[in-house]
Amino acid sequence: MHDQGGRLLLAALDRAAAAAGLGPGMALADGRALVPGLKTAQLDPLEDARALARLAEWCGRYTPWTAVDPAGGGLGAGAGLLLDVTGCAHLFGGEAALAADLAARLARLGFTARLALADTIGAAWGLARFACDGPAPWRVVPRGQARAALAPLPPAALRLSAAGGELLARFGLRSVGALYDLPPATLEPRFGPELAQRLRQALGLAPEVLSPLMAVPPHIARRVFAEPVVTGEPIAHGLENLARALCRRLEAEDLGARRLELTVYRVDGSLRRLALGTSRPSRDPDHLARLFAGSLEAIDPGFGIEVMTLAAPVTEPLSALQMVLSPEGAGRVDPRGLAGLIDRLGARFGLGRVFRQLPVESHLPERASGRAPALGPAGDSAWRRGRPRPLRLFAHPEAIEAVALLPDHPPARFRWRRVQHEVVRAEGPERIAPEWWRDDPGPAEARDYFQVEDAAGRRYWLYRAGGRWFLHGLFA
Repeated sequence: MHDQGGRLLLAALDRAAAAAGLGPGMALADGRALVPGLKTAQLDPLEDARALARLAEWCGRYTPWTAVDPAGGGLGAGAGLLLDVTGCAHLFGGEAALAADLAARLARLGFTARLALADTIGAAWGLARFACDGPAPWRVVPRGQARAALAPLPPAALRLSAAGGELLARFGLRSVGALYDLPPATLEPRFGPELAQRLRQALGLAPEVLSPLMAVPPHIARRVFAEPVVTGEPIAHGLENLARALCRRLEAEDLGARRLELTVYRVDGSLRRLALGTSRPSRDPDHLARLFAGSLEAIDPGFGIEVMTLAAPVTEPLSALQMVLSPEGAGRVDPRGLAGLIDRLGARFGLGRVFRQLPVESHLPERASGRAPALGPAGDSAWRRGRPRPLRLFAHPEAIEAVALLPDHPPARFRWRRVQHEVVRAEGPERIAPEWWRDDPGPAEARDYFQVEDAAGRRYWLYRAGGRWFLHGLFA
């Protein structure tokens, strides 16, 4: 039910309620008078929109071009989805087989649906809502016959507003075909631009763009299973076939994948998506399939997986590779093998966690290095030899308690994390001052660093600043 200005109206009905004489827009009190045991639920437009978006995403098993119908969803009018199946129907045995399969699956999911396939969005919209009331909930209009199929339908099949439909009825125009004989120059002045535009779109005389729910990847491979699969072996085998098909398409355009998305569509109408990146462009099918090996176990097939797709939404140029047979290359690191290792580590831990350190022009320890992509260009930076630095540098120096014999001497002992350390060797101090010439000069006070070794042979990097002691790093 739906609250409209304080009146409770019926918004949508099931078959039993419709058979009992109820209709959308009827007052709830009138409905209960006709059906005393009427069961109702509050309309939730936001949740309906989310459910419709999930259903549109699930329809990606048929085509990546899916969208929620912006013209549907009125009170009692039902919601709609738009699918562009151009070039996809052959995967399901043709357009008629695709429509029958989609209608049957929607019925199993509990949806009452009517479907139509036509040359244009407007023709398919009108036919689905006004020409699929027979025993078959779907209809396929052969190419070039949309004009004849639309002719007997009411003008509302052109996605007109209620006011536009009433105006046409007053002029006695009760079918779409009646508009064909009217000169186009007379339609807009009398009925407004909406009618002329919708008619031209339905007949394919004016363009209409379908904006998909998600960005359509330019390179995608699809695998439809004859029967739902639930075990790991056929899923892995399907992934290998998808990787080979995708790489063939990439090779034809001299491209390599930088990001991959694996999507599985389950019998229950849900889907699961896995995404990962590569450190370098790649179109090695074995390598790409291995990247998903550790993640396939996390996919719950449920009652079975029906369709799998593998897409490369991000690609980069990759020319043909040639093997180097010269013995001079023996002992060198193969960059392709290194890229494969980095990709496998990135697939397991996240590509953002696999990086290398490059030097940064700064004498402050915490600023002297920065992260860079593992296989990115090194640029002009190079590590310079200087005073030794600890293997492990703390992100934030930790305060310690230290005792020194004289103010400028290294500590004789210090306490760190509740453990007392006796210093047997020390070197320093090395003074590091703030970078006063920068907008952010760093620490407010100069630091005096010492390398110290305790009685157990462990070495530490300490510094004194403003009369307090801190531990900044650990040597190997």
